Amino acid sequence: MPQATSGPEAEFLQQPRPMDVASQNTKVLMLGALGVVYGDIGTSPIYAFREALVAASGDGVASPEAVLGVLSLIIWALTIIVTIKYILFVLRADNRGEGGTLSLMALAQGSFQKPSLFILGVGICGAALFFGDAVITPAISVLSAVEGMRVVTPTFEPYVVPLTLVILAVLFAVQRFGSGRVAAVFGPITAAWFLAIGISGLIHIADAPSILAALNPIHIISFLSQAPGVAFVTVGAIFLAVTGAEALYADLGHFGRRPIVLAWLSIVFPCLLLNYFGQGAYVLANDGRIGHPFFEMNEGWTLVPMVVLATAATVIASQAVISGAYSLTRQAVQLNLLPRLEIQHTSETQSGQIYMPRINMLLAICVMLLVVGFQQSSDLASAYGISVTGNMLMTTVLLSVVMLRIWKWSLARVIVLITLFGIIDVGFFVSNIVKVLDGGWASLLVAGVVMLAMTTWVRGSRLLFEKTRKSEVPLDFLATNLVDKPPHLVPGTAVFLTSDPQSAPTSLMHSLKHYKVLHENNVILSVVTARQPNVSVEERVKMETLNDLFMRVTLTFGYMEHPNIPKALAICRKQGWKFDIMTTSFFLSRRSLKASPNSGMPLWQDRLFIGLARTAADATEYFQIPTGRVIEIGTQVAV
Repeated sequence: MPQATSGPEAEFLQQPRPMDVASQNTKVLMLGALGVVYGDIGTSPIYAFREALVAASGDGVASPEAVLGVLSLIIWALTIIVTIKYILFVLRADNRGEGGTLSLMALAQGSFQKPSLFILGVGICGAALFFGDAVITPAISVLSAVEGMRVVTPTFEPYVVPLTLVILAVLFAVQRFGSGRVAAVFGPITAAWFLAIGISGLIHIADAPSILAALNPIHIISFLSQAPGVAFVTVGAIFLAVTGAEALYADLGHFGRRPIVLAWLSIVFPCLLLNYFGQGAYVLANDGRIGHPFFEMNEGWTLVPMVVLATAATVIASQAVISGAYSLTRQAVQLNLLPRLEIQHTSETQSGQIYMPRINMLLAICVMLLVVGFQQSSDLASAYGISVTGNMLMTTVLLSVVMLRIWKWSLARVIVLITLFGIIDVGFFVSNIVKVLDGGWASLLVAGVVMLAMTTWVRGSRLLFEKTRKSEVPLDFLATNLVDKPPHLVPGTAVFLTSDPQSAPTSLMHSLKHYKVLHENNVILSVVTARQPNVSVEERVKMETLNDLFMRVTLTFGYMEHPNIPKALAICRKQGWKFDIMTTSFFLSRRSLKASPNSGMPLWQDRLFIGLARTAADATEYFQIPTGRVIEIGTQVAV
């Protein structure tokens, strides 16, 4: 891993990018970032300020002190968490241009000679919490936007949930076509959205100019000290204003740091501030009546267009987090945190545009169950903050490792910054965790299921590897014996896939046992995943000749790449192996796992691991091997 010589700025500039960001127009990338990166945080004004005021007052009428205190908290939360923490620091912790929880975990792991279980645990926890966010974001975003129709006419009340379900059903149904066809309109719509909410807020600041006093953080101290119990609950609702901040980091590889930073500072941040100030002034001008200020301050003919635009914006925000779930799942599969899952590429030019049918179906079911179960966005708000605050806390922990071990910052400097971020993250997390019984259990349930699946797969895979290795024959020993006493040789090349290149593959041993023949050329092939998102062609293949009959080949792919074995083996021609797919047979072992009381795991977890293994995508399709060249040999293994 390259080391920074003059701070993280130098590391950011020196590292290769997965795409040539510099060659693209910065304004175009900024527009794209508006549609993908800022869709989630950009729709927070619909519900964040209202929910915080309701938590602060409880009776539907907020005092001027509460309005100023809540608004000041939102302003400084956006400033410290998003502008300082993410814009200034987290975005610099890129793993060769890629961001996100698992990328940060891989970057931190790269600073250790041996994998750290602590870093792995933090990464798994952060990834699991992201899935909790991915389930709740579409539900609360679309539901809150459709609820705006009740402001137009109360008779629309019975149709809020059904219409929300219809919109979500269409959203998940079109995922299989890929986001490429509609991505071009995401940016312009979101730009129109930010412009609209900025103007709407600016107009209503004149209703109560005294609202600008909320810029003074003294109102935060006053608000928190007057009623600590109420303020504690309010802080949890305040966090709704910064949900979506993780998207800045997760989508780093798609747009680059500069467009994301410029879009935030020049468009997103100013428009969000104007709208929140406008909502605060509107509430003050109406004697503290809370209602639904975001929609109510759009009077007359502007109301219906704002509701329509809000619905479009929330669908875009949902699309962003759904795509993020696909990307995170692919990273988890490549890092062996989950079994192989079917991945469909929806673009011939953009490798990041993928569709995962199984993940899409699970997300759709969970999101719709949440809408039906909670009915109102206000009830869902309690479930929203826990997963997001927990994810941000995990990011802070991993960032501290990167600061110390990769950026080589002084311990004192790291302690000061991490303490600042940690106090805020822990404060928000604790204020949200008390809402477990009010709906927070939903996000924890989703995160818990994902975490259980990941830990079971990691533990089960390790135990299975150790168990099978004990009964396997060392490859070097077998290769030497077969040269001395070769069986009947047949023309062609046999490629045996294995996860342990030091041992003879099960498929090879069974082939010798049952067929009693050996090919003239035999390749023991293993595929490994690097701790970086992409691997260059020069680093892709490692070849080692054992003797006249055997050769060991290792293919290395980044965790953001989809392995293509035939394409990678073609590189071997430059290194002397005349690879020809038409004279090559691929031998794969298909294991049939059986539960065993001596597996090293509880029986229930053993069965869960077997169930996960059975859901794994076919290795032939996953590694993109032509089906006509594959021979699968089945074996039974007790785990």
